[in-house]
Parts: sequence; structure tokens; C-alpha cells
Amino acid sequence: MSEFTREDHERIELLEIVSSSKTGLKILSKEQLERLYRLVESKKYTKNLEVQMSKKDLLEKINNRLYDLGEGRVIL
Repeated sequence: MSEFTREDHERIELLEIVSSSKTGLKILSKEQLERLYRLVESKKYTKNLEVQMSKKDLLEKINNRLYDLGEGRVIL
């Protein structure tokens, strides 16, 4: 069985926050969103097409939220 890295634990922790409620992405700070984006983007899910699609959707949502924060939009 493979060992989890510190980055795996960090990614899982942030993903749990995002998935805990409908406003999960809005709870995270800009720095946390940027970190989550990098962690999810770097994780390879080549064996499962469904997971790849979910990854793509999540990255798009994170990117949209980062854009909103960068534009100073307050969306609750």
C-alpha cells in the first residue's frame, strides 16, 4: 500500500472543506484556493475517465472563484 505524502494530506483536507457544503469554495481564502488548484492539477488520474472529468470540473470552479476574488466580486 502506498504512503500518503504531506501534499496528499493537504489536498484531502482542502477537498473535505470544499465538499462539506455548497459554499465550500467560498469558505477558502485566495491562498488556499491557489494551493488546492496546484495540488489537484498536479495529481494524475489517468486510469479513470470519470475522475478526470470531475477533476476538470473542480479546477474550472476553483479558477472561476479565483477570478471572482481577483475582480473584487463578493459572491456568497
